[in-house]
Amino acid sequence: MTIEKALSEVLERPVSGLTEETALFDELQLTSLAVLGMLMSVEEATGISVDPEGLDIDDLRTLGSFADYVEAAIRKEEIRKEEGTS
Repeated sequence: MTIEKALSEVLERPVSGLTEETALFDELQLTSLAVLGMLMSVEEATGISVDPEGLDIDDLRTLGSFADYVEAAIRKEEIRKEEGTS
């Protein structure tokens, strides 16, 4: 699942044509409830675990900053799994 698809599901409307600079709160009018829904969708799709308390507002400013956060979390999870199986 892409972040764009997760946003469409959470916002219950089609979301397309987003760029890395798309402001999640200003342009898409995300609410805190929508953010939680988006996080849950991304967790389900990627297998990562996101602690909302551990998120920095800068991680949610733009689509690009959130994508960077998700990619870093996926890498951390992969490393954690590799270390657990070694």
